[in-house]
Amino acid sequence: MGEQHWSGAGTQADPWVLKTAPLSSEYAMYRDEDSDPPLLVCQVGATRLTYLARAVDDLHAELVRRGDWVLLGASDEKKDPPPESVEAWGRASDNPVGGWYGQRNGYRGRFGMYLPPLLEALGLVELEHNPRNNRVRAITPA
Repeated sequence: MGEQHWSGAGTQADPWVLKTAPLSSEYAMYRDEDSDPPLLVCQVGATRLTYLARAVDDLHAELVRRGDWVLLGASDEKKDPPPESVEAWGRASDNPVGGWYGQRNGYRGRFGMYLPPLLEALGLVELEHNPRNNRVRAITPA
């Protein structure tokens, strides 16, 4: 693993402070257990995005299933993501929720940008930190 690129406990009072895979932008995220269903709230500057909290476990399971490096492929909601990328899976009709993990209409994309750094902070994945075209792969318990 390399240098740690995050801090925080993941609560609203002490959110995770994370960096995007290229380490170019910082954002905050916390788990909102009071919402139904539970959400991950992602604050990027003045923009608030929300994702189903189950995305953490579901994405990790998908990466374990694939067993190799997967392109992040982050893109806005209105743009098509690269096939077989984390972003494509985060909106695919055959994923465990049958579509988008992003919950705020108009801001449902960028799943491939904001979720993998959280999984890295949780010790679930290895994440590349190149200027672009980063990939992620699952860490499986020994």
